[in-house]
Amino acid sequence: MRIAALYDIHGNLPALDAVLAELEEVQPDLIVIGGDVVPGPMPRQTLERLIQLGERVRFIRGNGERDVLTAFDGLPFDPILGEQVRATIGWSAGQLEQSGRDFVAQWPGQLALSVDGLGSILFCHATPRNDMDIFTPKTPQERLKTFFSGVEAQIVVCGHTHMQFEMRVDSVRILNGGSVGMPYADRPGAYWLLLDSQRVEFHRTEYDLEKAAQQVRESGYPQADEFADENLLKVPSAEEAMEYFESLASK
Repeated sequence: MRIAALYDIHGNLPALDAVLAELEEVQPDLIVIGGDVVPGPMPRQTLERLIQLGERVRFIRGNGERDVLTAFDGLPFDPILGEQVRATIGWSAGQLEQSGRDFVAQWPGQLALSVDGLGSILFCHATPRNDMDIFTPKTPQERLKTFFSGVEAQIVVCGHTHMQFEMRVDSVRILNGGSVGMPYADRPGAYWLLLDSQRVEFHRTEYDLEKAAQQVRESGYPQADEFADENLLKVPSAEEAMEYFESLASK
């Protein structure tokens, strides 16, 4: 069985389209969408594109979906969210139709599968505990064990921090698929993960960044220029992101 894991698309339709074009050659048996399809510049179009793939796709919910559903339903925002984030979430929620909202609301928080040669695999957005835990390759083992205590799966596939890496916590092999739409990496592109019975492969797909940036700027997204300039044309490095995330954990 061959599984493509696509995480953190964040409404970046051009990046998603580029990955899906590459998957036409790879021909995975299953595509797992690991959460945070929305919010982002083209949330409705991105969601519709994924729905078109039919039964080839399985979805899990990320914190982005949880927040967008909250906004769509007119419920109070999480107090931890800043004003700019609330603006992007509210705008993204306003782009969805009721049918899209109802479809996203059905997504589970986790997905358990088994692949010959790899064993049992748990797909989650952040950690098996919740969709918000943050960890990186620099996170101390003592803290990591609180996130993965009691996990029976041999492999956990996650996202949330938008950077690709592999690590171990005791007997659990942890894979972060990176981000299709907002990567933290050495160079721009769409990052994703491929798993099959023989191996695990970290992938990067190139796409027309200038054209994508123009589409983002024309989308009406509240942070369109920032998204285009800082998450498409250039991207934060994984090292920068790790230092930032670990500084948050130390507070």
